[in-house]
Amino acid sequence: MQENLDRYISTNHQLEHRKLLEQKFLALLVELGELANETRCFKFWSTKKSSSRAVILEEYVDNIHFLLSIGLEKGYQFSNITYDEKTIDTTKQFNIVFQQCLHFYNEQTEKNYLAMIKAYLTLADILGFSEQDIFSAYIEKNEINYDRQKSGY
Repeated sequence: MQENLDRYISTNHQLEHRKLLEQKFLALLVELGELANETRCFKFWSTKKSSSRAVILEEYVDNIHFLLSIGLEKGYQFSNITYDEKTIDTTKQFNIVFQQCLHFYNEQTEKNYLAMIKAYLTLADILGFSEQDIFSAYIEKNEINYDRQKSGY
């Protein structure tokens, strides 16, 4: 599904011959920050509650799109990745995800890609998202992304 969406966007924007890894990676980091912002896990100075579970899940899935897209561009895929047990807090896991993302950026090996995915899936577990939650939300967001492309988003 991600490969088809990437191809559609690439064709729609005449990007077939451009490497977009830098843009995708920055988008991943920005979206990761947006996800953290919706959880409000790091905002020790605020009493405002986190966004709804649905909003957080949608933000989570935005990153799945970029993680998959980056993997496709590099020729890396994953399946059956287990994640670490949730023995740490949400804020610490976000920091680990950012760290793994930067480690992958600096050394773009398959091993580092899989470590980045694993850290992100561990975050899903901490946030209380099941594999089915993520899959269903991914399909829904994928359709939204196509609709956005068609409407000139």
